[in-house]
Amino acid sequence: MKHGKKYRAIAEKIDMTKEYELSEAIAMIKGNASAKFDESVEAHIKLNIEPKKNDQQVRATVVLPHGTGRMKKVAVVTSDKAKEKEAEAAGAVLVGGEDLIAQIKEGKIIPGSAFDILLATPDMMPKLATVAKILGPKGLMPSPKNETVTAKIAETTEMLSKGKKASFKNDDGGNVHQVIGRLSFDTAALLENANTFFDTVQKSKPEGVKGKFVKSVVLAATMGPGIRVNLQ
Repeated sequence: MKHGKKYRAIAEKIDMTKEYELSEAIAMIKGNASAKFDESVEAHIKLNIEPKKNDQQVRATVVLPHGTGRMKKVAVVTSDKAKEKEAEAAGAVLVGGEDLIAQIKEGKIIPGSAFDILLATPDMMPKLATVAKILGPKGLMPSPKNETVTAKIAETTEMLSKGKKASFKNDDGGNVHQVIGRLSFDTAALLENANTFFDTVQKSKPEGVKGKFVKSVVLAATMGPGIRVNLQ
């Protein structure tokens, strides 16, 4: 893959054989920004797991103190009128009960376009079964595993809509990827977000994994080269 002049110029400043301290890596990423937009700062972690083994799957949720910088459109399904008001006040773009489910079923509301995340109170899960084939393929079916089935509607809606709460899981290559902020964030905020994410990943180590869990860590801006990070 060929990269542009700006990318190559930044890459020449990085020692690809070296693992940088986290603060140093963030400073380099911020200091070498080249895009005309506010790039995301991404963390990519290579894990010592066998992705095909069910007992070595990594799936967790992280609450980033300063958010990702990405606003999310949250929809809420509940039968509780009080929680509907809580959801609206917390920033939900769509709120309803069986009427909302019916509109999804009829194609009047398009998941992934009208909303990015769907929250549901536990009592609504049996009713959501009628649209599981619509929500499931788009990864929008509420689930206790990613904490989108909850009674804490106001708190969860606010965190998700502001990008503070994010779910991650390993890919087929045994890696996890997560946006930890934007270049416009100050260094202290990116450091805190990064450390929170790294701590959450370490705590998600499956019991079946022996030895060192994290093989390598790389930080990068959206349009920039990766910088290897030493977390020791």
